[in-house]
Amino acid sequence: MYEIRFHGRGGQGAVMGAEILAKAFLDEGKWAITIPAFGFERRGAPVQAYLKFDEKVIRQHTNVRFPDCVICIDPTLLNSVNIFEGDQRIRGLLPCVPRSLSKS
Repeated sequence: MYEIRFHGRGGQGAVMGAEILAKAFLDEGKWAITIPAFGFERRGAPVQAYLKFDEKVIRQHTNVRFPDCVICIDPTLLNSVNIFEGDQRIRGLLPCVPRSLSKS
């Protein structure tokens, strides 16, 4: 099973992005589930969404603690949320930033 954790702020589309990607996996014949992680937070509050996909049925409907990939939609979260929480087996990080990472 491959697991992805999305980080963003309320209203930025982290949950919707996970759902769109899950739909794409379903269209490819894979099994996929999304699990949003937010409460009654207001717009702009940090949120997480989890996506799991596999070639076989997924029976584990829990949050992703040890993601294979992390997608961070809001670069300001790097200062307030530990997006690397969990096991250090993360194989991919996709930060969404408005400038080249080489200019950082």
